[in-house]
Amino acid sequence: MAKNNCKLLISCEGDILVAALSGELDHHGAVAVRTLIDKQISDTSPRKTVLDLSGLDFMDSSGLGLIMGRYALMSKMGGEFCVRNPNERVVKIFKLAGLERMVKVEQDGKESKK
Repeated sequence: MAKNNCKLLISCEGDILVAALSGELDHHGAVAVRTLIDKQISDTSPRKTVLDLSGLDFMDSSGLGLIMGRYALMSKMGGEFCVRNPNERVVKIFKLAGLERMVKVEQDGKESKK
C-alpha cells in the first residue's frame, strides 16, 4: 500500500479558505487532498481559496492537476483562487506548464510580479 507523504492543514481566515500543504504531493496523496479541500469549499463557499505551498518539498503532475481543478471549481463558483509561497521548483513547473498566466501566485500574501 502506498504511503501518503502529503500533509494538509485547512483553516479559514474570514471568507478565505487556506489549505496549507507540506511534504510531498504526488499521485498517492493528491486524491485525498483534493477530496478534503473540495469538501471544505462545498461546506463553506469561500470568496477565495488559497493553496499555501510553502511547506511542500516535492510536487509532480498530480499537483498541477490538483491546482487546476481547484482553480476551475472556484472560478465556477465565482470565487478567487491563488497559490501562495511556492518554492523555486514549483514555480519552474508552473512556468513550463503555462499556469502562471492563469493562476495567481502570492508570496507572503502579496501577488508576485510575473
